[in-house]
Amino acid sequence: MRIVFMGTGEIAVPTLRWLLGPSGGGVAAVYTQPDKPVGRRQVLTAPAVKTLALSHGVPVFQPERLRGNEAALAEFAVLSPDLVVVMAYGQLLPRALLAAPTLGCVNLHASLLPRHRGASPIQAAIREGDAESGISLMHVVPRLDAGPVILTRSLVVGPEETGGSLHDRLAELAPEAMAAGMELFRKGRPEGTPQDEALATHTGKLSREDGEIDWSAPAERIERLVRAYDPWPGTSTGVVLGGERRKLKIHPRLRTVTGGGAAPGTVLETGPGFVVQCGDGAVEILGEVQLEGRKRLAASEFLRGAGLHAGQRLG
Repeated sequence: MRIVFMGTGEIAVPTLRWLLGPSGGGVAAVYTQPDKPVGRRQVLTAPAVKTLALSHGVPVFQPERLRGNEAALAEFAVLSPDLVVVMAYGQLLPRALLAAPTLGCVNLHASLLPRHRGASPIQAAIREGDAESGISLMHVVPRLDAGPVILTRSLVVGPEETGGSLHDRLAELAPEAMAAGMELFRKGRPEGTPQDEALATHTGKLSREDGEIDWSAPAERIERLVRAYDPWPGTSTGVVLGGERRKLKIHPRLRTVTGGGAAPGTVLETGPGFVVQCGDGAVEILGEVQLEGRKRLAASEFLRGAGLHAGQRLG
């Protein structure tokens, strides 16, 4: 079977590794996003998917875009794939590409569809308090993440789960879903089950601004938000120290506790962590924090030198 794999994010690496192995079926080519500058020195860096593919002698294509790119589509057509496998590629695929492979185009999506369609399903599952997450293998259609679902594999979202830990667990679960899907495709083209549109939810691409903590939210939601957005996009709040307003990044671990009658964002107690009033209840910040322009510290260490005190208001 001739397979073209399309992926960019780190979450796609274990699936590509499986496809490149003896049970995978044969990868004819890999598509990924162009190399990008990374870090403070802006070093041009290849996606891990590209590095893995090249180490196996698989040709790699990195078009800036596929939609409206006739040269790239003609290049793709020459590959004559039986199946296209997509995971965290980062581009919407044109109809001509979807129609080209004989067995179709499938996507491995990091949620239990139709819940959490879109760009940030992993963070959404934790933020919204879902008991489960998983991988959905679906047929790709022109509408975003709306295709018939061929199969799913699920896992339990732990009480201390972060966006980073769930990402890694889903990355390792995806090859299992792909292996089960390949067994079906070797027998033909599985139809899949249409998604229930009434149950569909959508989650967009996240930015750093999404991590700004709204202290008027309930304590339980803020605790989940901090875990969901670790490591990206991170969570932060404003703080005034020494007469200067600065940004304070908040990292897990937080614990929900009983609040008081103070306004949301008010520091209620300090030491060893610090307790902050929320819209309903309060959170005790017990993990690490990072003041803008400073290094990351344990909350207890930060308190010893920062001058944060009870009665001060964050946000």
